Amino acid sequence: MRLDKYLKVSRIIKRRTVAKEVCEGGRVFINDKVAKPSTVVKEGDVIEIQFANRSLKAKITNIAEHVKKENAKEMYEILEGEEDKE
Repeated sequence: MRLDKYLKVSRIIKRRTVAKEVCEGGRVFINDKVAKPSTVVKEGDVIEIQFANRSLKAKITNIAEHVKKENAKEMYEILEGEEDKE
């Protein structure tokens, strides 16, 4: 699955366009490498997102095309930081 779509489906970032902009801005890393919106993610990858004044580090535990809101948190495990509240 594409990184920008994963960020939206997992609800780490609420909108795909915002996820794409964050990736294009060089503020998203997968396994310590800068990631583009089209980067393919897989289970076990570690995503780090740098927001304005904080960062979030999470490990991908599940990938699914469609997830209900209440099950979205099962797609990742937070390692550091807080979940985005945008």
